[in-house]
Amino acid sequence: MTIRLYDTSARQIRDFTPLRPGRVSIYLCGATVQAAPHIGHIRSGLNFDIMRRWFAHRGYDVTFIRNVTDIDDKIIAKSAEQKRPWWAIGYENERAFNQAYDILGCLPVTYEPRATGHVPEMIEMMRELIDRGHAYAAEGNVYFDVRSFPEYLKLSNQDLDGLRQPSGEGETGKRDRRDFAMWKAAKPGEPSWETPWGRGRPGWHLECSAMAHKYLGRAFDIHGGGVDLIFPHHENEIAQAKAFGDDFAAYWAHNAWVTMSGEKMSKSLGNSVLVSEMVKRWRPIVLRYYLGTPHYRSMIEYSEEALREAESAFARIEGFVQRVVEKAGSVEPAAEVPPAFAEAMDDDLGVPQALAVVHTTVRQGNSALTADDKEAAVARLAEVRAMLGVLGLDPLAEHWAGGSDRGEDLHGVVDSLVRLVLEQRQAARARKDYATADAIRDQLQQSGLVIEDTPSGPRWELGTR
Repeated sequence: MTIRLYDTSARQIRDFTPLRPGRVSIYLCGATVQAAPHIGHIRSGLNFDIMRRWFAHRGYDVTFIRNVTDIDDKIIAKSAEQKRPWWAIGYENERAFNQAYDILGCLPVTYEPRATGHVPEMIEMMRELIDRGHAYAAEGNVYFDVRSFPEYLKLSNQDLDGLRQPSGEGETGKRDRRDFAMWKAAKPGEPSWETPWGRGRPGWHLECSAMAHKYLGRAFDIHGGGVDLIFPHHENEIAQAKAFGDDFAAYWAHNAWVTMSGEKMSKSLGNSVLVSEMVKRWRPIVLRYYLGTPHYRSMIEYSEEALREAESAFARIEGFVQRVVEKAGSVEPAAEVPPAFAEAMDDDLGVPQALAVVHTTVRQGNSALTADDKEAAVARLAEVRAMLGVLGLDPLAEHWAGGSDRGEDLHGVVDSLVRLVLEQRQAARARKDYATADAIRDQLQQSGLVIEDTPSGPRWELGTR
């Protein structure tokens, strides 16, 4: 039993050896809470939730830290634009992220520290780095001297001579344009904290180095995040932490993006799909299936068609579960998952291959039901529940069976019926029978549904009656 993970720093899959036997420590870069989450944000949380579940299934005691960046340039800009306190914007969106994690079935993290709650730790780290000659203060800012750290850019495999370091407004006094800000001097009207170098606020990168040190110590097992964080964020975290004297992360794991039309999903491109809107149209367990079952290092190209395929695939699993329960009553998950499932998950969290084992087991269970072999059907369901539990997709688990899945047990049935009626409306429009099409729409609206025609087809949601 050896779990193997792709380590970005080594650029290869490595056997996982914990720093402490039987324990796994994970630090995941979480939300920057300038806005509500879209499904691209939440994919990272889902991927690492599955990682955490698999380690737990394999018997490890998991400590899982996911931070919250509650102060940065974008939050401050939005505060000025909306004329609202920066902390109000941050808290509102932090709650939206946690609601999204919860509704999609992510387990609670061990700790979820906020950046602004750890300024003393950041000051301590900066003081030590200045004393060691790795950082310097200039015009109220504090910068990390990248030339003082020979291993800089090892993670992202870049050349220092050609480096273009992202810089924000007000980053004055740099000795080298490639140095990065750990602390930013206060500007009028901005939030700030007192330091030995003047009032200011954290730079983006310092917070994670300081919080990982506080909650996981000088060395921990796995640091995770999206591939877009490799540079500059994770590269700069490593420089700060190791120059401070920490060993920092032993493994680096990065999940890929959710894309639309080949581009990373982001608010700046105007192509994001908010979780709060998606769960009005799709059952959260289906959305989790869609986001969580591709390999974590594979891109997901968002489309309505792909979501419908995910819905149909999960319906086949759910239908088998329901049929066995109707025939045999309650069935507990098996203590162990099938060996082929475990082999796939041990191999860099091979969820697609593991999911194939789930579907094979479902087909075997359906064959047993057809043959009226109750014992075999129950055995297959026990295995299916064990596997789905690892993926956070067991429809009989308390989170989903207890009504957390939108609180609408009949949503899937209603959705199928509405889609059938909408297809009839589309057929009427295709034959230019607009009177019938309008009548169908009006009837649906009288039933309390709002129908919207979109480029990808009609969509519906519950309205107010």
